[in-house]
Amino acid sequence: MSTPTWTIGDLAVHRIDEIAFPPETGSWLLPAATPDTVAATPWLRPDHAHPDHRLRLSSHTFAIRAGELRILVDTGIGNDKDRANPAWNHLHTTYLTRLEEAGFPPDSIDLVVLTHLHTDHVGWNTRLQDGAWIPTFPRARYVTAREEWDYWSGVELDAARRQMFRDSVHPVRDHGLLDVVAVPAVGTEVAPGVTLIPTPGHTPGHLAVRLTDAGHTALITGDCIHHPVQLAHPDLDSCVDIDPARAAATRRALLASLAGADTLLLGSHFPPPTGGFVHADGSAYRLASKAPGHRF
Repeated sequence: MSTPTWTIGDLAVHRIDEIAFPPETGSWLLPAATPDTVAATPWLRPDHAHPDHRLRLSSHTFAIRAGELRILVDTGIGNDKDRANPAWNHLHTTYLTRLEEAGFPPDSIDLVVLTHLHTDHVGWNTRLQDGAWIPTFPRARYVTAREEWDYWSGVELDAARRQMFRDSVHPVRDHGLLDVVAVPAVGTEVAPGVTLIPTPGHTPGHLAVRLTDAGHTALITGDCIHHPVQLAHPDLDSCVDIDPARAAATRRALLASLAGADTLLLGSHFPPPTGGFVHADGSAYRLASKAPGHRF
């Protein structure tokens, strides 16, 4: 099976699939996205919602070719990990095989961008070897925002989050691969055409990733937008947003900047076809989906 790919100028962006989330995930993650709300937004079907109006969501990451550089944006849930969520506990997926089939063997990765430090975005940072967690991408620089690192370093973590940091974040730091960077409001470029954009609210140091080349642009959402239903309802928040009001303000500002701007939006949890263009729709927005395979 070929890897879903978009081309942004000379940048190639590949979606590396991990798992589709169970249908009940949507009602937990976005509780205000009720079946009635989804049914009243017909453009969500069939790609973004099930026939019973529950949301479709998935776990995937984005692998990017930027000249000679190989870049990974987020690392999913990971295999073999003790997780409180039964759907994520001790997974055994073929994610690494899919990554290699796309032309990204683990030792080829130069840069890993972590949009934020949540369980389903850092899991493949590490893999289990001889009973120890070691970095999956041993040559990579793992980058996250200073504000994100400082926040999690200063709060009391529950047991599940402590476990996640022990098996998926601290081993990267302990191997000297973690790079915590200051990200100003205008963003910071971490590779040619790859810019980290602060999009706070879901977490304090949450990042989106802007890709630009030859006059073309794409934006990878991370979790500042979990699902296209939030285009139709930008104030619809997630149960795991740390600051819901700030997340909604960030989302509204971002969508306003994208509407009609010819920027390909790539959702970090959007189900296939995953990418699309944002258009104004009354006081809100809608997504015009674009399947992989297009050159932008």
